[in-house]
Amino acid sequence: MKDLVGKVAFITGGASGIGFGMARAFLAAGMKVIIADFNPSNLNDARAQLKGSNAAHFIEVDVADREAMARAADESERVFGKVHVLCNNAGIGGGPAIDDPEFEEWDWMMGILLGGVVNGIKIFVPRIKAHGEGGHVVNTSSMAGLTALANMGGCYSTAKFAVRGLSESLRMTLAPHNIGTSLLCPGFVHTRILDGQRLPNQPENWRDGGMGSMRDDLRRMMDGAMDPLEVGERVLSAIRKNEFWVLPHGEFKPEMEEICREMLDAFPKDQDPGTIRAEFEKARWAESRRLKDLMPRG
Repeated sequence: MKDLVGKVAFITGGASGIGFGMARAFLAAGMKVIIADFNPSNLNDARAQLKGSNAAHFIEVDVADREAMARAADESERVFGKVHVLCNNAGIGGGPAIDDPEFEEWDWMMGILLGGVVNGIKIFVPRIKAHGEGGHVVNTSSMAGLTALANMGGCYSTAKFAVRGLSESLRMTLAPHNIGTSLLCPGFVHTRILDGQRLPNQPENWRDGGMGSMRDDLRRMMDGAMDPLEVGERVLSAIRKNEFWVLPHGEFKPEMEEICREMLDAFPKDQDPGTIRAEFEKARWAESRRLKDLMPRG
């Protein structure tokens, strides 16, 4: 989508951090923005910062609540008309470890980090397809969706890896409809993820998966964290150029090279897969490339 002036974006988790960085970048590009967030305080703060703008609208919504998300979609269309850009950005840090025997915290967190993305897609994408003007979906994963975290990141990494796979499939699914897809994988960004805000339906016995013991170290890391507006501008560029991968943090490149080398080295060195297997995978790969090429990069 090269011409974004007047187009409408819906951003979850949009009142602070990366979401608000996107909102500011989009508004500066002449877009109209629906800022959706669960936190009334964050919404009030964002509203104050954007005071006087008639291109921003604010909706309090829990992304895990499907009926509330559907109402938010209806309200967005009443206020600004057709939505063209969907940014599934809402998230929460910490979470239970993979070997924790409890389920309540795990299910609740997955409902936000993965379920919220699914809800956004299933509620908004059919509307974008229906208006026929094209569009773009941005799903916020994390570098923890490319390189796993241990202990405190068990649930978080699981959800973020899932968002990556979902997005790669979505990219090919939506390309024939002139709808692009981007996957945002940020590292440390200056956000409010460490503020300990109480979320809707948060389990009473919520534990932050070890984040508490690291909170002081993480706060010090925030001093060198990336500005959310810089991330928002990278996302804006990716939408314009139809780039799938949005990887703002270059410090992860050596680690990703190591992961890729380890993966490639794990394949058999000398193996004859047979004609049937080889031809099937060759055809599947060709179809995947064809679908990806339907949305040329700018």
